[in-house]
Amino acid sequence: MPTKEVRQVDRVIIRFAGDSGDGMQLTGDRFTSETAEFGNDLSTLPNFPAEIRAPAGTLPGVSSFQVHFADHDIMTPGDAPNVLVAMNPAALKANVKDLPRGAQIIVNSDEFTPRACQRVGYTSNPLDDGSLADYRVTAIPLTSMTVEALKDFDISKKDAERAKNMFALGLLSWMYHRPTESTLAFLEKKFAKNPEIAKANIAAFQAGYHFGETTELFAVSYEVKPAALQPGTYRNISGNLALAYGLIAASKATGMPLFLGSYPITPASDILHELAKHKNFGVRTFQAEDEIAGVTAAIGASFGGSLGVTTTSGPGVALKSEAIGLAVMLELPLIICDIQRGGPSTGLPTKTEQADLLQAMFGRNGEAPVAIVAPRSPCDCFAMAIEAARIATKYRTPVFLLSDGYLANGSEPWLLPDVSQLPDLRVDFATEPNHVAEDGSRHFWPYVRDPETLARAWALPGTPGLEHRIGGLEKSDGSGAISYDPENHDRMVRLRQAKIDGIARDIPPLEVDDPDGEAELLVLGWGSTYGPIGAACRRVRANGLRVAQAHLRYLNPFPANTGEVLARYRKVLIPEMNLGQLALLIRGKFLVDAISYDRVRGLPFKAAELADVITATIESMQQ
Repeated sequence: MPTKEVRQVDRVIIRFAGDSGDGMQLTGDRFTSETAEFGNDLSTLPNFPAEIRAPAGTLPGVSSFQVHFADHDIMTPGDAPNVLVAMNPAALKANVKDLPRGAQIIVNSDEFTPRACQRVGYTSNPLDDGSLADYRVTAIPLTSMTVEALKDFDISKKDAERAKNMFALGLLSWMYHRPTESTLAFLEKKFAKNPEIAKANIAAFQAGYHFGETTELFAVSYEVKPAALQPGTYRNISGNLALAYGLIAASKATGMPLFLGSYPITPASDILHELAKHKNFGVRTFQAEDEIAGVTAAIGASFGGSLGVTTTSGPGVALKSEAIGLAVMLELPLIICDIQRGGPSTGLPTKTEQADLLQAMFGRNGEAPVAIVAPRSPCDCFAMAIEAARIATKYRTPVFLLSDGYLANGSEPWLLPDVSQLPDLRVDFATEPNHVAEDGSRHFWPYVRDPETLARAWALPGTPGLEHRIGGLEKSDGSGAISYDPENHDRMVRLRQAKIDGIARDIPPLEVDDPDGEAELLVLGWGSTYGPIGAACRRVRANGLRVAQAHLRYLNPFPANTGEVLARYRKVLIPEMNLGQLALLIRGKFLVDAISYDRVRGLPFKAAELADVITATIESMQQ
């Protein structure tokens, strides 16, 4: 056969879409793993339906997985797919609006029956009526070709049809020259208890690959060369997995056993699932009966000398709020991992949002300050989990870690850290009495504070001679006795606030990306907006305009130089996936008239959208 043309491209965005039972998440995950193995830089965006069992072939049941890979550094999963793999009419209709003109669409033509088309609102078959004339459409009977390829296997027709996602994966793996060995090994392991199913899925994958090699439908395949990454060992990692690994590393760095008290909730449950696998690292996981039990168990574990952690999302934070206030009063370490999702109430359980910032700041009764950190990328979830543990244990305070659904489920290449370079976070527990009474007797006072950090003394229960009592009622400064004295309450409230404020001396300064130092506009972000803002700024600079970017990973307290950074720029633009929560805090604390750009669509920002907003802002400043 004549050799097919191999075309070099610098980046590709592919979206796999189908019913939630079509295995699109598995397909996308395997293609991503192959891509990571090949050495491309990549970023992914899984998109799940909220319904557990949406009717097959309907729009609410569409599940998709987008992967952006390139031969250079990239920051987002991409704005618009170059390729859409649609397994049915619902998947096509839900996603075609995101495609640029000329994009390639590969459809499973077996599913485009009159009834299936009518179910999602098509009055005619879109494959035949010319409505897709702006795209390069390739119709392939994926289901029937998969069944034909597996006709000699001792499996049911239903099981054979379910392997169509592997046929599609094989085809795309050929089209983009992906390594296949890891997928074959994965299928053998995944279906090890049913060897016939394993062989069938491998056969379907290989059939798709060979179909690409031999069919005349595809005259061209594409090659994306590996990216120039920092030397080292890499693996593909999602934000939730990185967060789980970071908590384990923090446990080892502090010398404290990790205890997770958690109630399952989307999109945080994966952290519980992962940590439950690591008892060999001294991790204890407790799946509680409700959110309140999960957080109070973590507080109890912290009282006993463990690294207490609870994981949740916005609705769970609401339920945990009284207990978090208890941890503030007890002045014990506690890490609250809030993987944000669309709200309010049940809201959008499988979609992303950044709307819990003010809840983390103020969502408790009384003056109950806590530290707040926010990772900026899936990989950064590892580092910020360690940082949350450092702050929590050093300052004896609850720390919110604000991730979100985009970071939690998205993935990127992660350079494995050198374990020997992890920080030493070992805690000095009290071992001796720290107060001498007037009669000369020695006692342990739990609220004697470190003069630098204002952290109180921490004695483990059962330490001889250090018996003490703590609880939710206000404590007397020093002794910890219950106190209703007005002056003491005022002093203790101010001490707890000063302790949090003092963390600003112990965190890195806010860094600014301003290449020539002459920008008049600063784009300020936090959390998962880092990638879209960074990609947007690159586009704007490529068009000859000047713009600066800064990103906050510490939200309470802000870095000590934040005010000085803001004062350098004529205008500050803050894009957020909420209705302007960071902008509200910036305005209130620094008296900066920040421009707020807000969207709450359950989806991350697109770089092109932000580039247009930045460009329009700069142009308005020049008028």
